[in-house]
Amino acid sequence: MNYNTFTLKNGLRVVHLPTESPVVYCGIAVGAGTRNEAPGEEGLAHFCEHLSFKGTRRRSAVRIINDIEGLGGELNAFTNKEDTVYYCAISADHVRRALDVLCDIVFDSQFPEAEIEKECEVVCDEIESYEDSPAELIYDEFENLLFEGHPLGHNILGTADRVRSFTQQDALRFTRRWYRPENCVLFISGKAPSNLPQLTVPEELAPPTAPEGASIVLQAEESIVPPSGGEGGAVGLGLIERHRSTHQAHVMIGSRAFAATDPRRWALYLLNNILGGPGMNSRLNLSLRERHGLVYTVESSMVSYADTGLWGIYFGCDQKDVDRCRRLVRRELDRLSERPLSPTRLFAAKRQLQGQLAIASDSREQFALDFARNYLHTGTLRSLTDIMAHIDRLTADDLQQTARLLFAPEQLTTLIYT
Repeated sequence: MNYNTFTLKNGLRVVHLPTESPVVYCGIAVGAGTRNEAPGEEGLAHFCEHLSFKGTRRRSAVRIINDIEGLGGELNAFTNKEDTVYYCAISADHVRRALDVLCDIVFDSQFPEAEIEKECEVVCDEIESYEDSPAELIYDEFENLLFEGHPLGHNILGTADRVRSFTQQDALRFTRRWYRPENCVLFISGKAPSNLPQLTVPEELAPPTAPEGASIVLQAEESIVPPSGGEGGAVGLGLIERHRSTHQAHVMIGSRAFAATDPRRWALYLLNNILGGPGMNSRLNLSLRERHGLVYTVESSMVSYADTGLWGIYFGCDQKDVDRCRRLVRRELDRLSERPLSPTRLFAAKRQLQGQLAIASDSREQFALDFARNYLHTGTLRSLTDIMAHIDRLTADDLQQTARLLFAPEQLTTLIYT
C-alpha cells in the first residue's frame, strides 16, 4: 500500500492512505492514555476525551456536532491504555471541514466549567453500568492484578469519586502535557485535499523547534513495566477468589506476555486464536461448550503494549462447574505445551487466522484506526502482507516453546468471581 507520510512544521505527523472511495476516514491519534495519568489522575484521560467535544475557543458543543453531522458525517472517540483517538467518517467533499474540527477539539478544547458537572454524571453512569457487568469487570481487575502498582493496571474509566473531583484545570493540565502536535498522528484513509489546510494549533502548544521532516515523540513520565522477564513472564499469583454473589461464576486465567516489539508475540497470536479465538472451532469452545455443555461463553485474548503484554482466558459457568472447567482448560494448555502441532493442523490454523485477518481488513474504518495507532507508537506502517508473512513463518516448535513458556502452571494467575 502506498502511504504518504510527512511531518508538519508544528511537529504533527501525518499519514495518508489514498483510496478512490467517496467516504474518507480521518482522525487524530494522541499518544496519551491511562498509563500517562499521574497519581490522583486515574480516569482523567478518558474524562478529557469526553470533555473535548464540549467546546473550543471557536466552536460551541452544538457547533462541533453540527459541523460534522450536519454534513452527514459521524464523529467519535475512544481511550485506551496507551492512546486516545478522535476520528470521523465523512464524504470526501468535506474533508477540510472534518480536519479543521478534529484539530480544534484535540488542540484547543477549553473544558467549560458549565459542562464538567454534567459530563461527570454521564461518565459516572458509564462506570456504574460497567460495575454491574462482572463479565467485563473481571478483565479490569485481572489486569490490575498483573500490573499492580503501575498505571497500566488502572481501570480506564476511573472511579466515580475520582471523576467527580476533576476540575477544568485538571483537564487543561493533562491535555497541555500530552495533547501536543509532536505527540500525535493525523491520519486519513481516502481522498485528501490537494493541499492540506493550515492545521493550526494554539501558540502555547507549538514546539520551540520542530524541523521540517522531524518527528518528536514525548516519553511517558511513569516508570516502565519491565518486559516479560528473561525467558518468560512474571511469576503468577496463583488462585484469587472474590465473592460477589453473582448468579454465575466468572473466571480469568492468564499471565503477563510479550511487548509489541517482541517477535514471540506472533506465536502467541496464533496460539491465542487456536485456543479461544472467535471461531466456533476454537479448542476451548469445542471442549467446554460443544462437548461438555458447561459454558455459554469462553474466549481467550491478548494485548501487547510498548513494553509488556498479557493474555488471558475468560469463561462463565455455573458455580458447581468451576473446577471441572478449569481442569478442561488445563488439559488444552497442556496439549499445546506437550505436543507440537502436526503439519496439517498448523497449516489449518494459519489459514484460519489469515482468513479472519483478510475479512477484518475489509472494514476501512477499523483498518484506518489500526494503521494510525501503529504509526503513532512505532513510526512504521505494517501491511497486511507483512502480517501474513509473519504468520507463514511460524513453526510448530515456535508455538510449542511459547506455550511452554506462558502456559506453565507457575506462570498463571487465576481470578474467580463467585
